[in-house]
This record gives sequence, C-alpha cells and structure tokens, in this order.
Amino acid sequence: MDQRTIAITTSNFDMTNPLLDNFRAQGWDVIRSEYGRRLTEDEVSDLLADHGIVGMVAGVEPLTDDVFAANPALRVVSRCGTGFDSVDRNAADKRGIVCVNTPNAPAAAVSELTLGLILSVLRRIAEVDRNLRGGEWKALMGSLLAKRTVGIIGMGRVGRRVADLVGAFGADVIYYDPHVATAEYDRASSPEDLASRVNVLTVHIPLTETTRNIVDAAVMNALPDRAILINAARGGVVDEAAVIAALKAGRLEGAAFDVFEQEPYDGPLRDFDNVVLTTHMGSYAREARQLMESEALQNLLNALLELDSEGER
Repeated sequence: MDQRTIAITTSNFDMTNPLLDNFRAQGWDVIRSEYGRRLTEDEVSDLLADHGIVGMVAGVEPLTDDVFAANPALRVVSRCGTGFDSVDRNAADKRGIVCVNTPNAPAAAVSELTLGLILSVLRRIAEVDRNLRGGEWKALMGSLLAKRTVGIIGMGRVGRRVADLVGAFGADVIYYDPHVATAEYDRASSPEDLASRVNVLTVHIPLTETTRNIVDAAVMNALPDRAILINAARGGVVDEAAVIAALKAGRLEGAAFDVFEQEPYDGPLRDFDNVVLTTHMGSYAREARQLMESEALQNLLNALLELDSEGER
C-alpha cells in the first residue's frame, strides 16, 4: 500500500497503547479524532478524506455507503466493540472493505453492568439516591433477585455470562435464541413465550433487520405484572413506545436502558422514576476497554498485513 495512515475515530481511546508502536515501527502514521465524542457522518468522512485513511479503529460513528464512496483508499474497518449496526456491511463488502470486530472483550463488562442494572431496578437504588440528594430520607421497598426467573434473549457471550451471574443469586434462567441450543437452561420457543414465563427480561443480541424491535408490544403484553426489562444490547432491538405504554399502565415494576435508538438520548423514558438510564457505557470498564482497544488494533494490523501480502502475490 502506498498510503500508510490509520485513524482512531472511537472516543476515549488510550493513545499510549503499546500496539500503536507496532504500526509506527512498520511505517504507519496514526491520527485520531479530536472531537472526544461520536462523530457525525460528515465529520468521519471528512477526517478520512483529509488524511487518505487506509484503515481505522471505529466507534459507533455512521459508516455509510456515502462515507465509503468518498474515501476509496479505505481498506479496513476495525470496530472497537461488537456490533456492526453503525456500519453498512453490504456497502463495505461491495467495495472490498474488510470489517472486523472485538466480540470477546466487552462480554464481562456488559454482563456485569446488566447485573448492576437489574439490582438497581429491583432494589430501587437510583430512586433512593435521587431522593436523598433532594433532601428526602426515605427507604423504599424493593424486591429480591433470588427466586426470580430471568429471561435472556440472546444466549451468546454476554447472555451466558448474565445467566451465570444471576444464577449465583439464586435466580432461575430461561432463554430464547434460535441459533443456540444448550441443555443447561430451558429454551423458550419465541420471545412472547419467554416473556410469559419470566419476571426479569434482559436482551443481549445484535441489531439486525430480523432483531429490530424484537421486544415489541406483543412481548411487553406477555410479561406478567411487576416484571422488569433490561436493555444493554442496542436501542433498536426494543420498541421504546411499547415499553412506555407498559410503564404508563403500571404493569412494569421498572426498567433499565444503557442503549437507545437515538444517542445522546433525551426522550420520555427520563420521566419515569422507576427507569434507570445509563449512557451506553456497557463496555466502559477499564480492563475491558483496554482489552477491546488492543484487540481492535491487532485486528486492524492483521488485516492490513494480509492485504499487503495479497497485493504482493
């Protein structure tokens, strides 16, 4: 490759990562986004074009066909994370752009945050914290995780860890995943079947055309009264309007969201005291983040070296 510049476009990347020295030692220039936040489509396109970027470590900025068309030098997109919903994979494939991700690194962090969200909703931790800061000293009655039945949509890396964690608290586990069969837990036949049998429902699947709004009004209506819902996967897999309707009707004990269809989020879920909201921070544990960044860099380097070797054949 004649052009040898890579870009780090994900925010909060540790630029002291020693793997960056591997790139520099092989003659690569390294630039990073200075915005410190998620880039817009135009911003990421301009950054790539201004520097003739060949490979990138990407966050969740929109990598569309227009971005790829404006940047013909781009050969590799290495996601610092699991999901590809911000990347137009079809457009990338058509243009010969290699896309890789880091599916293993975030699993522990996301599953632990999920457990924290479950406990926060059940024990009303966030509510009490807000009340106390507002000058009100009042203990609120919550619920135990022990003896609950937790339903998991998606028994992949994160889902399995969540099952282990809630099991340690004495909860039962049922799951729905058409792609995974395990004798360890009971498997539901559909999302609605799962919802009807649990009182904690948590979602751990990627966002695709088939999973969009997999938790819809039918699933919400199937949940028993006083159930709770957790989404630390992707905003688009849960129909927010259906959740809001259930909250307004008083059918949910509570809910927690770490992800939203539109981020930053400023929607109506903020109006409910029994809803815990966090800022897409599932992978933001120091140890997990370091591992993700290292995997993303190594994946990028491996892909670029492979493309180099193919060009020499």
